[in-house]
Amino acid sequence: MAEDIFEIISEDDEEIDDYLRYLNPQRRLPVVRQRPNHFLKWEDPDFFARFRLSKLTVQRIINEVRENITNPTDRNNGISPELMVLLTLRFFATGSFLITVGDFNGYVQMPETVEECRNVRQGFYNIARFPRCIGAVDCTHVKIQSPGGEQAEIYRNRKQYFSINVQTICGPDLKIFNIVARWEGSQHDSTIFNNSNIRGRFERGEMRDGLLVGDSGYSIRKYLITPLGNPVTPAEQLFNESQIRTRNVVERSYRVWKRRFPILSLGIRLNIERVEAVIVACAVLHNIACEMGGTRSTIE
Repeated sequence: MAEDIFEIISEDDEEIDDYLRYLNPQRRLPVVRQRPNHFLKWEDPDFFARFRLSKLTVQRIINEVRENITNPTDRNNGISPELMVLLTLRFFATGSFLITVGDFNGYVQMPETVEECRNVRQGFYNIARFPRCIGAVDCTHVKIQSPGGEQAEIYRNRKQYFSINVQTICGPDLKIFNIVARWEGSQHDSTIFNNSNIRGRFERGEMRDGLLVGDSGYSIRKYLITPLGNPVTPAEQLFNESQIRTRNVVERSYRVWKRRFPILSLGIRLNIERVEAVIVACAVLHNIACEMGGTRSTIE
């Protein structure tokens, strides 16, 4: 049962000087977020309402299938049989990933604490000595079937297929920090960002002076750094090289994400109302997989 679902489914002078010296990057060790224990999180009635079975029954199911679904690797942070079964039961209980994603939140979020921001900045800094970066932003098209009706053509993108233009912000370890998955394929990347909640958070200064890096399709802002249009001096060329190498993390994340979940490339054949839920669910599961570690290179 669970096997089948999871198979498919600070800008100081020293830092700036070091950046300009452009030393070779160092590998960043992964930082793993503590996952919640849903048996402790929910009281018995709430647990039953969400999973349609009692805690005792679910625990028996887990014990019955544990040997068949336990991750064979001895690597740290392998996904637990408990989480596999609970996600599967939640999917069966709702018929959709929409509420499931809400229950298993905490996997798609921007760095919030001082320590989280510091770790993310260091991770990006280690790539190409770009300081203060806490996210790389871009958009990718997720193919869908024609939604039909009078408004169908607004979903047709410039490559002439129907899609959702999905905006994500990712971290140095390819995890997705933020996702917007509701805009039609014909919409421009900058339009999506300008209308996003995350832009408001940066505008209000809620991101601890962190910076985003993006491509030239975005307008440069005090918190969003794009490449120089015509670099001439060695310093300008160095800046662009560093910015591009740092930004390329988001492109890599798309390759891994879509190879992990081919439905994002082959096309989601569901009603448009359900498409966003599937895309976000794939982001959650992608982040869980990233936390497990050890699979990224084979997927790329």
